Amino acid sequence: SSTLYFKMVINIFLFWLFFTAIYGSTQPGCKLSNLELKGASKDGDLIIGGIFPVTKMTSVTENLFMEKPKLQKCEIFILRRYRWVQTMIFAIEEINQNTNLLPNITLGYRIYDSCFQASLGIQGSMSLITGQDEPVPNYRCISCTPLAAVIGDSTSGTSIAMATLLGIYYYPQISFYAGADILSNRLQFPSFFRTIPQSKIQTHSIGHFGWTWVGVLVEDTDFGESSLRDFREEIAKTNVCIGFSEIIPTISSVQKINQTVDVIKKSSVNVIVIICSEAYLVPLMEEVSRQNITGKTWVPTASSSTSVNLFKNHRAKTLTGTLGITSIKSDIPGLRDFLLSLHPFTSQHNMYLDTFWEEVFGCKWPKADIYQANVTDELGKEMKECTGKEHLTALDISFFHVSESRVTYNVYNAVYTAAHALQDLYTCKPGEGPFSNGTCANIYNFEPWQLLHYIKNVRFKNKLGAEMYFDAKGNSLPMCDIINWQLTPDGNLTYVDVGRIDFSLPPSKEFFINNPRLMWNEGYIQVPRSICSKSCPPGYRKAARQGVPICCFDCIQCSEGEIANHTDSTNCLKCPEDHWSNERKDQCIPKSVEFLSYKEPLGAILASISVFCSLIPAAILCTFFRYRDTPIVKANNRELSYLLLVALILCFLCCLIFIGQPLEVSCILRQTAFGIIFAFGVSCVLAKTIIVVIAFNATKPNSNVKRWVGHKLSSIILLTCTLLQVVICIAWLSSYPPFPERNMKSQPGKIIIECNEGSIIAFWCMLGYMGLLAIVSFIVAFIARNLPDSFNEAKFITFSMLVFVTVWLSFIPAYLSTKGKYMVAVEVFAILASSAGLMACIFFPKCYIILLRPDINT
Repeated sequence: SSTLYFKMVINIFLFWLFFTAIYGSTQPGCKLSNLELKGASKDGDLIIGGIFPVTKMTSVTENLFMEKPKLQKCEIFILRRYRWVQTMIFAIEEINQNTNLLPNITLGYRIYDSCFQASLGIQGSMSLITGQDEPVPNYRCISCTPLAAVIGDSTSGTSIAMATLLGIYYYPQISFYAGADILSNRLQFPSFFRTIPQSKIQTHSIGHFGWTWVGVLVEDTDFGESSLRDFREEIAKTNVCIGFSEIIPTISSVQKINQTVDVIKKSSVNVIVIICSEAYLVPLMEEVSRQNITGKTWVPTASSSTSVNLFKNHRAKTLTGTLGITSIKSDIPGLRDFLLSLHPFTSQHNMYLDTFWEEVFGCKWPKADIYQANVTDELGKEMKECTGKEHLTALDISFFHVSESRVTYNVYNAVYTAAHALQDLYTCKPGEGPFSNGTCANIYNFEPWQLLHYIKNVRFKNKLGAEMYFDAKGNSLPMCDIINWQLTPDGNLTYVDVGRIDFSLPPSKEFFINNPRLMWNEGYIQVPRSICSKSCPPGYRKAARQGVPICCFDCIQCSEGEIANHTDSTNCLKCPEDHWSNERKDQCIPKSVEFLSYKEPLGAILASISVFCSLIPAAILCTFFRYRDTPIVKANNRELSYLLLVALILCFLCCLIFIGQPLEVSCILRQTAFGIIFAFGVSCVLAKTIIVVIAFNATKPNSNVKRWVGHKLSSIILLTCTLLQVVICIAWLSSYPPFPERNMKSQPGKIIIECNEGSIIAFWCMLGYMGLLAIVSFIVAFIARNLPDSFNEAKFITFSMLVFVTVWLSFIPAYLSTKGKYMVAVEVFAILASSAGLMACIFFPKCYIILLRPDINT
């Protein structure tokens, strides 16, 4: 018995320790401080929890922790969000009255106000899963009523915090307004679901309107940070750049707001994406409106697209043209009647009804301790006293306009999703269940993960005929409306449905927008442009600027021979080898074919000069033949003169081979005929000069050169010198002969049909040999210039060779510095000039004596 007594004492002591640990201790500091949760509850067989931001703080100040921080008061009542709470209560009451859905089972609820604070959202979640207002982690203190699921929260920041906690215990969480992409991560948030599309859909609208230069405003929370990161990753897949990204403080800061407004004002960005809850955005937009910043297009997420607090009429000038993406709207049957039936005296298990009454009727309830006859508002204006006899049916406010409800509809679907998952769990047949050995869960005592299985696989049609289910990431089917905030004639703001995104449709038809219905900022009907740099027209390519996003670039015209045939080309395309770029550099056109043609003025002139000049030595030849017996003709070696004149005729005529389209035959004849004929002509001059020198030396007594005087020597000189040139030309033609080719590189935009000389060495050897003959002739003639003869032509030969050598020395640099047909023209000119020099210097003086001064021809 003593042992039994001892065990009883120990058990009592342990129970006292457990009770003290849970419910507090008399010692100060052992119990953590607790936030004041406000909410509503109703018992039932199953509990559905709810977390809603019904109120928000009047002002948030930064704690310096030099004294005990004061509790922040949530005093600003948000009527629109209060309707969400009532929608959840309405849906639960409707389900309880439905005999086909969860029959014989009553749903209860516990709803808490998160006040836009993640801390309150977490505490509310802890209270739901532990079953008491002062939660004890890892303990559920109410065993008879299981928690089925949690509806909420609307803000992504609070939902992320809640999902982290609820995911530990696998309690299903169904949000109706949180759009953060990170919440789709099933590893991090395994029990999170939502009845709203992801915010990622914003990139579709940005791409649809061709905006490539956007700014981003995000709230200073985990949601804002993750959303900005996700937005950057999504934008990186497109050609859109972020001009700036600014953080909107959750704690009101005039300095930070002014800094952000200054960035918006100075930036060239005309489209600004907003990823921020309306509670943090209002102060910023108030300052933007005050500074009269217009011309911007705002693209908010769903949480701010239909915000009544954000889009006030006095901000209409700034916010007109805002393009929002929000949930589809629907009319929930019976909801309006339920809202009209709310009353502080009759409505049970509700919350904030007194505050709601004061808000909608603009009155104040009398205080219980001190009766105030006259109650005033914050502006000092006298307010009437609430009596409870007011009638909601007399009001015409948006709270009761449920025919176009959007978020309210999401709340309604979230509650019904949980109910249908419970229905699937409830109707499970033993042996056909999803759990081990085909077992089913007990509807009155199930584990959270068991219901999580049914929510993942839930599929039903709601009362309006819309099908509800979740994808693998816990998102509902992405279907949303595109709304455009427009200015009405009376100066008010209203939003108009202008399109829809429905990903159940094929990719080409999933995005629809009615552009004519759009109204942009400052009343424009054309889509505003938001670009860092203007588009590069065809013919130009984009050149990135160093240190700035790729959307900022310079336009550089394509180089010669390259084109850009469409707008905003990143590279220029090289034209085919036989094509060239036009002046605008946007099209490849065939290159013009060029050669020295008879049809063009230059070719025609050179051909005419060549033919005309060939007639002159022919006339001189006739003259010499007629006066062949006169002293001057005889004294200058008639036979060599005849041969030289024939050579000059051929020299002038060989120019014609250079004119016209190069062919294989003409290319072979051009240089070889020219070289051989000129070598023959210079050889004639050399022979004439040597014969003069030898003739005068032969008159000396005992001279050994007498035997060389006569036709034999001149013939040997003529044949030998000409034959050497012939050998050079034969070697050239047999090894690497000239051939016609299409030169596409030497001159831009042209195909030059020219003769490739084949062996350049052979070509210059031919010219060099001709120059050598001319230099030898010049030297010999210079030596014989002063010989005593009545008709000594050595002086004239000296001048002719001087002209000949000068012309061909000038030809070399001119020939090398020109291209195409002008290179041929230079060679033709050199042939004409050198031939004319020989003819003029040697034969014109003789013709002068023969024809004009026959008296001295003795």
